[in-house]
Amino acid sequence: MFIYLNDKIVKKEDAMISPFDHGFLYGMGLFETFRIYDGHPFLLDDHLERLNHGLEVLNIRHQFHREETNRILQILLEKNKLSNAYIRLNISAGTGDIGLQTASYKEPNIIIFSKPLPPAGELTEKKAILLKQKRNTPEGDERLKSHHFLNNMLAKREIGDSPELEGIFLSENGFLAEGIVSNLFWKKGNFLYTPALSTGILNGITRQFVMELAKKHSLSVQEGHYTLEQAIEAEEMFVTNSIQEIVPLSSFDRHVLPGKTGVWVQRFHQDYSLFCKSLWSRRNLGVKKHERKNNQGN
Repeated sequence: MFIYLNDKIVKKEDAMISPFDHGFLYGMGLFETFRIYDGHPFLLDDHLERLNHGLEVLNIRHQFHREETNRILQILLEKNKLSNAYIRLNISAGTGDIGLQTASYKEPNIIIFSKPLPPAGELTEKKAILLKQKRNTPEGDERLKSHHFLNNMLAKREIGDSPELEGIFLSENGFLAEGIVSNLFWKKGNFLYTPALSTGILNGITRQFVMELAKKHSLSVQEGHYTLEQAIEAEEMFVTNSIQEIVPLSSFDRHVLPGKTGVWVQRFHQDYSLFCKSLWSRRNLGVKKHERKNNQGN
């Protein structure tokens, strides 16, 4: 397998960075994970927008743009003979002296990993369980998709490696937050509920996309501080992330839910399948399909 490392395509066994990289020493780094569908990087603009914002917060002097990033992705896909793939775009601060640095980082290390994924398929259910491990508060004003992943690792150890389970965090104040690697949604009446960013969650890209889809379907999207007791009254529940897409829940804390038979989960999944091979940003949901294709090189 080949990876991209600082303007070069190299074998993964040959990839090296300095032990003085502050991404390694102090966790000064960010990443985005997303899927390639038949060669198209779904919602790439949204991922890069979030990444670029995080780089400004960490004072890493680099910005990503669609054209150049997609050019690199296509080279990497061709080299690895992939058309459907998992992508991790990773950027760390770069080499510095030992000690906390206040000056900006001007030479970050950029790595892009890929691995094969099957084409998007049928809905796959999971069971959700409430974690004992609480969601930690963000290191700054908001949660970044950063290298600081110990809270998630501890939670994953709590539930084990079963692919059929997702653990759901509570905030320190006892409100529903998010999954270990996902955002949480439930539908009741004409409302789609999801925990607010102020609970300390990551503002997931698929989360934002689903919220836009819900509005297109005239659902009222409600973000707030909710308890487990409020959520288990739901008609349907699901979690989202950019690799697993939309994952219906068949149960939560032993309360039975419709899972993949849910009407709205199926509807969102159909919408996802419709857009995943052409959409660059959730903001283009109202653009007709032929216009999206014409704008792919812009």
